[in-house]
Amino acid sequence: MKLHILGCYAATPRTLTNPTAQVLEIKNHLFLIDCGEGTQVQLRKNKIKFSRITHIFISHLHGDHFFGLPGLISTFRLLGREKELHIYGPEGIKQAITLLLKLGNSYTNYQLIFHELNSSEPELLFEDTKVEVSTLPLDHRVYTNGFLFRELTGERKLNVEATAKYKIDKAYFSSIKQGKDVKLEDGSIISNAELSFDPPPPKKYAYCSDTAFNESLISLVEGVDLLYHESTFLETERHLAKKTKHSTAKQAATIARDANVHQLILGHFSTRYKSIMPFKEEAIQIFSNVELADDGKTFIL
Repeated sequence: MKLHILGCYAATPRTLTNPTAQVLEIKNHLFLIDCGEGTQVQLRKNKIKFSRITHIFISHLHGDHFFGLPGLISTFRLLGREKELHIYGPEGIKQAITLLLKLGNSYTNYQLIFHELNSSEPELLFEDTKVEVSTLPLDHRVYTNGFLFRELTGERKLNVEATAKYKIDKAYFSSIKQGKDVKLEDGSIISNAELSFDPPPPKKYAYCSDTAFNESLISLVEGVDLLYHESTFLETERHLAKKTKHSTAKQAATIARDANVHQLILGHFSTRYKSIMPFKEEAIQIFSNVELADDGKTFIL
């Protein structure tokens, strides 16, 4: 699992910082999460292939989280895209995007599939044999979701020495990886535990976009390997966090601590601050394993 931070600053784009967007590489998928202005430029800077993006998850309809989406969709068209594109986001996202395409007479020559969301409870959005994606309801000024990305348990790993010892034919290897025992010609049963190793523990990544301090998140992100949580303000501006329904670095760290997550990434920093280092200094007093997001930074699990 690899997380690319394309942008992680609040509201206003600047020459050296970008609004929210990130790409998660997980089990051969490339998921785009939010799409602020400048996202497609950041994709190019980070050498991420446009054609591999087939699912986009938009947390809410504030401009710094989706104003880059119409441009990206149009660029896909100019590049001759044929593969369908799935877009998950709040009700209204289809109207917003298709209206711009209509006014510009630039409908796509590939299929756009919108999945509009309105539930206040967690719901499963995407599932295949390797990955699940679910919503994390958040508390912001407009309807907002975070997203939980979870690897599913993979195949068992073949114990090559054991299969050679029992002279097991390669025809059985696939079933062994699926957890099945093997019956030898003499009728004896070789247990799967002897013929294979446990697969790596599945990883979980939780993305918590704009939100007020929300204790209901704790049970939803319990034990995740990586938690990205917005930290727009420091405690000195806690009154602004309450007013705008954002979080402070200390509040984000409190969620991470109480949810027993492995690592916390802070992001969505207000551009009022000259340095982002105080965010880590504040959070680390509550939770020790803290990292700061920054444009172009990657995290590998």
